[in-house]
Amino acid sequence: MPDLALEDFSVGDVLTGEPVTVTRDAIVTFAKAFDFQPFHTDEAAAGATFAGRLIASGWHTASLGMRLLQAGPFRGGSSLGAPGIDELRWLAPVLPGDSLCVRLTITSLRDSASKPGLGFVGTTLALENGRGETVMTQRFTFMLARRGTDPLPPRPVTIGAPQPLPEPDDAEILPFLGQAEIGLTRQLGPYSFDAEAIVAFARAYDPQAFHLDDAAARRTHFGGLCASGWHTASAYMNRLLTTRARDRAFTAARGPVPEMGPSPGFSNMRWIRPVYAGDTIRFATRLTDKRASASRPGWGLAFARNTGVNQSDEPVFAFDSTVFMQWGPAA
Repeated sequence: MPDLALEDFSVGDVLTGEPVTVTRDAIVTFAKAFDFQPFHTDEAAAGATFAGRLIASGWHTASLGMRLLQAGPFRGGSSLGAPGIDELRWLAPVLPGDSLCVRLTITSLRDSASKPGLGFVGTTLALENGRGETVMTQRFTFMLARRGTDPLPPRPVTIGAPQPLPEPDDAEILPFLGQAEIGLTRQLGPYSFDAEAIVAFARAYDPQAFHLDDAAARRTHFGGLCASGWHTASAYMNRLLTTRARDRAFTAARGPVPEMGPSPGFSNMRWIRPVYAGDTIRFATRLTDKRASASRPGWGLAFARNTGVNQSDEPVFAFDSTVFMQWGPAA
């Protein structure tokens, strides 16, 4: 189909699409790759957790939102990319068998001040299940050209094969949130993006041209095959949990281990630079604030700044997270 153009959207438009049904197998498959917490991978184990039952990863839900956006409001076309997500909220769990549909509302349109012919589309997106519940909302902006505008020139990019790096063997004590020091930073180690994985994720969740085919991507302003932003975000979660598993084993040999629960959402997610095939991203997380939960005794909310840099030490990714964590040892 023709590329999307700024003229295709008007402020006040409400755009929808066909629903998708989320299967148990899809929930578990995604979780095993990116978010392998027990409440995403196993019904029996989930019963003993904060969630209490098997639910989809929030990153899976967000990725499905992108799939529904591309198939519905984008009508199978591609934008020029998105700088990030201003705010995302996970409002209700996504369960096996849920049918999700998207509703995209256009809230603003503005021309670029620095690049004539380009503009920004401000939106709110909601995912709803078949029970009429809103399970996720987000505010974000994406970029489009006006029809007839000359395409942006491809940037020079070197696409390579990622260099395998050994898994770090460091380990640290996991503090309960009430004892955790504000400013505490944990390096989460590297995650390599190869072309096959980038394309596989894109086919499942974000089938825009610059994520699907290197030749097509080279003709765009990205200049080469690059990962979906949701692939980058999901890779962050993989590194967080991989590092936490090592820290958990180290802590368990010395005393009680704090539990981590789900997240109500995040803000200020920025995809600062494209993540290309062959890139290796090093992630880190820094505790920026904390507070005890008034509604969940024994638990608290951890606020963190999360970042990723590529092999050239260039920032590529950042966001502010909120996660439930155990405040102190059980009495």
